Amino acid sequence: MAGSMKDIKLRIKSVESTMQITKAMELVASSKMRRAKERVEHSRPYFETLYASLTKIAAADPRTRNPYLRRDEIKRTLLIVIAGDRGLAGGYNANIFKQADAHEGPVTVLPIGKRAAEHFAQHGAELFTQEVLLAADISVGECFQLSRSITEGFLKGEYDAVKICYTRFDSMMTQTATTLEVLPLSIEPTEEQKAEARRSQILYKPSSEEVFRAIIPEYVAGIVYGAVCESVASELAARRTAMDAATKNAGEMIDHLNLYYNRARQAAITQEITEIVAGAEN
Repeated sequence: MAGSMKDIKLRIKSVESTMQITKAMELVASSKMRRAKERVEHSRPYFETLYASLTKIAAADPRTRNPYLRRDEIKRTLLIVIAGDRGLAGGYNANIFKQADAHEGPVTVLPIGKRAAEHFAQHGAELFTQEVLLAADISVGECFQLSRSITEGFLKGEYDAVKICYTRFDSMMTQTATTLEVLPLSIEPTEEQKAEARRSQILYKPSSEEVFRAIIPEYVAGIVYGAVCESVASELAARRTAMDAATKNAGEMIDHLNLYYNRARQAAITQEITEIVAGAEN
């Protein structure tokens, strides 16, 4: 009985140590969430402004023909997959890998995040780069460098489409793994937008097609950076939720172990009393 009590006591200390770690990780994730949410909010207007500019150009010159707009046949796709740099975030990484694996047809993968690089290297996927890009540390400048490489490969015909798999940050409790089509662009101005473009009489130098083509790398960079910001915020939210659940489970486990310990202790006391009484009677 004494051995059993000692084992329970050691188990309680072990769970308490684990609970301290999960609580600390939850607090760290919570402290980083504010800055991550601000990055998400600041990145969205950039993408929206560029998309509006592209739409205006397309509406002003419906004759504009650009290699970024349409491909007759999609033979190979560049799949940008943004996952986390670490685990312990619930189903965050598993959900994005499931989303990426659902894609059909030949793909070249551009992994962003340490877990993404490890996952696709283990599965023998054709990689766009061997460099490991950390999702939490990637900068705006690196996104622009990636965008130039991506658009150059698209124009050379190395792939016919570009898609990005990331986790959209809906709220602290909801994050959704999704796939966004980046290239070729699908822009269909409304009749109202076309009429407004005719009234504005904006002249593009040297031509609307050249301006349109120059904006595309900026547009792709904005999408990549925005998706990274959304994914980092989603990872922190998922880790915070997972660590909060782990902390609560650890607390419940400690309560159950304390109950078992008290029962074992009470049984030991009862046995001692019984032995004393039996010895006195003899």
